Amino acid sequence: MKILLLYNPIAGNGTFVNHLDKIIKTVQDNGYYLIPYRLSTIEALQQMLLSFDLKSVDRIWIAGGDGTIHNVVNAVYPLNPDVPLGIFPVGTANDFAYYFEFPSEILKMTNILLSNNFTYCDIGVANNRYFLNVASMGSLVDVSQKTDKKFKNVLGLLAYYLKGAEELTHLKPVEIKINCQERNFHDEIYFMLIMNGKSAGGFRKIAPYASVTDGLLDVYIFKKCPLYELFPLLIKIANGEHTDSRYVDYFQTKEMTIDCAETIGTDMDGEKGFDYPLKVSVKQRKLKLITGLK
Repeated sequence: MKILLLYNPIAGNGTFVNHLDKIIKTVQDNGYYLIPYRLSTIEALQQMLLSFDLKSVDRIWIAGGDGTIHNVVNAVYPLNPDVPLGIFPVGTANDFAYYFEFPSEILKMTNILLSNNFTYCDIGVANNRYFLNVASMGSLVDVSQKTDKKFKNVLGLLAYYLKGAEELTHLKPVEIKINCQERNFHDEIYFMLIMNGKSAGGFRKIAPYASVTDGLLDVYIFKKCPLYELFPLLIKIANGEHTDSRYVDYFQTKEMTIDCAETIGTDMDGEKGFDYPLKVSVKQRKLKLITGLK
């Protein structure tokens, strides 16, 4: 078996590279062959993949956080959608990987990724770009993009929370239109989440009913509310109780269209998203992921 390892050397606290030799040894001790590739820019990855025969590898491993996984999937999936993917969750939040309860120990993860246990996962699509965990929009979506990477590497999730608390004081509602079979929505919101996984921004219970195999996206619209209600709402989000809030509209859908006249940002898996209008849908069980689940 031949494995391509695409690793982000600065993901999380940047210590993954210290485990490379042990990973290579484990792979070789099992009679397999590992090809490591150090990720730098998206353009460099795309150029490498164009000159590389993806059909020659039996699986691809990705070492990084949600943003790294997002960029690799968008580069690899159009070229070879059938290749099994494995994840070393070594980023800051690791929201998508959290769904599968992966261990943090690198060698335990290596053994899982050498197994033949797979989960066929849904993939979200927004304006022809893929997302695995979440697409979001509104006043808070710039938090992960504005948070300094060095700051994130040192403080981890705390960096997101500190930046999020700072942004709360600058929240302003935006008017959006949503059209889908389940909802026709036209109102002011603070932000909106379209979830495939269960966790976002380190909030582990933000989408308690989500499943990556049900062919549905879980949509959370956080409507305009008095500022003094925001902190109680955040507590509800942390506890997974926000679907009962009068300021949250929750539903599931297979596809939807979103429009907004303002230049408010969009985000996909922590990476910069697209301009409006957004056409969002889901491909059911299209990604073959190595999970260790039986």
